Amino acid sequence: MTDIAQPYLSMIASIAVGLLVGLERGWTQRDLGKGHRVAGFRTFGLIGLLGGIGGLAPDTVAASLCLGVVAVLAIGYARSAHPENLSATTTLAGLLTFGASFCATRVSPALGLATGAATFAILSARQSMHALLRGMDESEIEGVSRFLLVALVILPLLPDAAYGPFDAWNPRKIWMVVVFVTGLSFSGYAISRRFGRDRGILVVALTGAIVSSTAVTADYARRLRDEPEAREILSAGIAVASIVMFVRVQLVALALIPRAVPTLALTMAPATLVAVIFALIAWRRHGKGGDGMEISNPLGFAPALMLAALVAGLSLAARWALARFGEQGMAVILTLTGISDVDAAVMTMAGLPPDLLDNRSAGLILGSAVLANTLAKAVMTVVIGWRHGGGRAAMPLVAAVTAAAASLAGWMALG
Repeated sequence: MTDIAQPYLSMIASIAVGLLVGLERGWTQRDLGKGHRVAGFRTFGLIGLLGGIGGLAPDTVAASLCLGVVAVLAIGYARSAHPENLSATTTLAGLLTFGASFCATRVSPALGLATGAATFAILSARQSMHALLRGMDESEIEGVSRFLLVALVILPLLPDAAYGPFDAWNPRKIWMVVVFVTGLSFSGYAISRRFGRDRGILVVALTGAIVSSTAVTADYARRLRDEPEAREILSAGIAVASIVMFVRVQLVALALIPRAVPTLALTMAPATLVAVIFALIAWRRHGKGGDGMEISNPLGFAPALMLAALVAGLSLAARWALARFGEQGMAVILTLTGISDVDAAVMTMAGLPPDLLDNRSAGLILGSAVLANTLAKAVMTVVIGWRHGGGRAAMPLVAAVTAAAASLAGWMALG
């Protein structure tokens, strides 16, 4: 019974594809008079029907139906086109509708409907797409092209395998650092252009730090050099990124190692409080009125490459420590791992036998990893932003490390 009903269900899907696209085209062209529309609601429904028939018929019949649809659409386009308002959108939408309807019966109804839905979404986004193009400039187009080169050309060519001493280097994973930092840099530029630089900097710090506070810090340290008038707000952004990291690590630990959370939270509380205070001070110093100032180049490769080199070096150091010290140096290993990736330190500890470390020691070791990561970001901020406010921007991180280290020392003394 299912085999008998399948062609009918596929045909219904084909017609639905045509009516779906026709609904959008009919709505968009509702103000055009007769004779000015290549195809409307009913016509697209018929194109969907023809595509469905073509999918069920032999290839020669399908080819004939396709040529017929192409001819009708081409003639309609030629007769309705005006020099002052040339647009092939409806004609191409008709071809897509035939192809999607054909796929609905020849391949699968789900594929046909998905293609029709994608076509509807793209057609209905005309105004927002045109607004996006009007808001772009040459530097953004250049930034997109560079990012596509980094992410879609170079990344797939790199091997996904371990190389070097201790098998510490995976070229594809290391290059992913470059992809993320450059993508974050461009996203921050675009957000700042559309929402104002001050708000954009804080939005990117909040959202980007959910994935990598180190990448946010590297990009903002680079901008300290290029945007001297925004140094205070960039310093606030660096502090905000660390605050997000402090909270994120505790949430990850709560999900994977809940026994370590009480000690970890007490260690992180002073660091979070100090970072919040410094972020508020930097925000107040910056004041208002900076949203109209020029924003720097949307894509910076230097901090991305520096961070990738740092990750490669720390990966080698962590592997060496693991081979040299073994389980006896677990605190050293996790601290070194946390310098480049705090989440990796949490996940490494989560995979250890519960009886290897008591609850208090687990929290203290994770706290040490977070402090090492924060200190590494402070050093990176100073190096990248040298003589351009890098030292001042690193102060919230150094103060947070100092406060947390004091708390950590107190807990260790109690033990």
